[in-house]
Amino acid sequence: MSAASTIAPASPLSMPRRLIEPTVVEPQTESDQRSDTSQCMQALARANQVRLARAALKRDISAGRRHVTEVVLESPWEVESMSLSELLCSQRRWGRARSRKLLASIALSEGKRVGTLTDRQRRILVGALEAKLGNRLN
Repeated sequence: MSAASTIAPASPLSMPRRLIEPTVVEPQTESDQRSDTSQCMQALARANQVRLARAALKRDISAGRRHVTEVVLESPWEVESMSLSELLCSQRRWGRARSRKLLASIALSEGKRVGTLTDRQRRILVGALEAKLGNRLN
């Protein structure tokens, strides 16, 4: 006879039975649907506002009316959720490979958002940009 056959089966644990009450889902009223729709429209309007502000900022950077270093230091509301790579690529003659190389040299991810930069990271990024761009900032 084997050892396995002599072991008695474990008795089932006695657990208290819990009654699960069915939940009644109320249909949405017209006012609930209107508030959902208005909230959705507000979100779309906000997204459109951010897109337009970013496009204007990118045009200003590309035309030379604003410098990327200034934008990084000031961090206006429209760039808070913008990636570093997207911001750097808005400069003239500045491709994705060039921004990737600069960000890798200072150990920053190209997907990092401008709004999440610490003061130290901002100073390092601005220093690297000024060294890279040199006298073109003036």
